[in-house]
Amino acid sequence: MTKDLPLNGVHRRRLMQAGALLTLTGTAAWAQAQEVEALDRIRKRGSLVVAVYNAMPPFHVEGAGIDVKIAEQLALSLGVALNLLPFNAGENMEDDLRNMVWKGHYLGFGPADVLLHVPVDKPLMDSQKQALIFAPYYKETVALAYDVERVPQLESLADLKNHKVAVAGQTLAGWLLIGSDEGAYREQLMTRMEDGATAARLLLSGEVAVAAGNASELHSVLKGNKRYRVIPMPIPRAPRNGWAVGMAVKKNATDLARALQSTVNDMAKDGRLSGIFAAQGVPWGAA
Repeated sequence: MTKDLPLNGVHRRRLMQAGALLTLTGTAAWAQAQEVEALDRIRKRGSLVVAVYNAMPPFHVEGAGIDVKIAEQLALSLGVALNLLPFNAGENMEDDLRNMVWKGHYLGFGPADVLLHVPVDKPLMDSQKQALIFAPYYKETVALAYDVERVPQLESLADLKNHKVAVAGQTLAGWLLIGSDEGAYREQLMTRMEDGATAARLLLSGEVAVAAGNASELHSVLKGNKRYRVIPMPIPRAPRNGWAVGMAVKKNATDLARALQSTVNDMAKDGRLSGIFAAQGVPWGAA
């Protein structure tokens, strides 16, 4: 796994890029000893415990968002109730997998049956002895959004000259912009905010001409408004192909993983996934 950048726990998980996007079908994952009781335990309990990150717009904010809707569908597919387990991100992804997937948090809660919004990243997947990562359901990108009436074109960062840019400093978007062209844009950046959704709201209010963040954050605020355009961040170091996010269960809970993978496949085919994203204003494409 690539070494984490020195960013806070809420945002560092967004910096990971996807390697090969793997599903469970046909992989060696199924050779693991199956935790036969996983599905039986969940059905006897009558609920599926799904861990979701706190303060991650538009995926989860105060009990609502894309990941919450996906969690509802997962529980429905198993015929049980949903028990949502929101939590604050740890220092790195290994912390989150340990706390929410296979061991439990030192504060006494968890683990959940499944953790959502896990990077489907091959080095991370290969490094895990206790967690099984699968079912990519969205491909994220780092992006810029701009007011087409105030910014005639935005083909390179040089076009940002003389424009204020809103970006959360402790994110991939912030890190890229702060360091680009030897810090040439630092004086233009407004960085004291938590996330890209906040940056997009400043763009929408007219306080800035450009906002940066994850594409999902920007789209969820701008919601297709034709006055604004969202583009991949034009920086060579930016992961232009994006990174996939999926879910994780205990390594040997293969019966549960199979069931959840099947549900995600069905949601992609019948339009439920695209509908969940569209309801938040976020374009969806198969991960």
